[in-house]
Amino acid sequence: MYPASSEGLNKETGEAVYFFTPAFAPFDSFSAHATHVWGITFPTAEHAYQWKKFSAADPEVAKAILAAPSPHAAKAIADKNKGKVPQSWFPGRAAVMEEVFRAKAAQNKDVREALKRTGKRMIIENSPVDNFWGAGPNGKGENVVGKIWMKIRDSI
Repeated sequence: MYPASSEGLNKETGEAVYFFTPAFAPFDSFSAHATHVWGITFPTAEHAYQWKKFSAADPEVAKAILAAPSPHAAKAIADKNKGKVPQSWFPGRAAVMEEVFRAKAAQNKDVREALKRTGKRMIIENSPVDNFWGAGPNGKGENVVGKIWMKIRDSI
């Protein structure tokens, strides 16, 4: 289903934009993998994570996130309302993401297969901007997403 490697698949030149589904796209919270958690089926893991952030603090925002037409739209709604998220949310956010990703892996065979293809290699969320979830601009970020996926891989 996915290519064995992402090498050379996505690039830009002055004349063209080359794109194809990356080999490890299932690890992205924006990937098109419906995820059932907390009694709700979400279109993507991103919808689930953002919904949970607002489910207690502002149910109307949570409802809008659940109905969002894409993970990008779900994130945009969350970003627009970030001031409504209590500080008490943040210490447990990685545990919420782990719960969402565990459900995603359990419910989607291609996600488990992608995890198996990583072998014992490090999984790094190569975000050039996010120092918490990813490697960040200098490559020294916390890489919480990668650590969650490796933990899940080790348990399956």
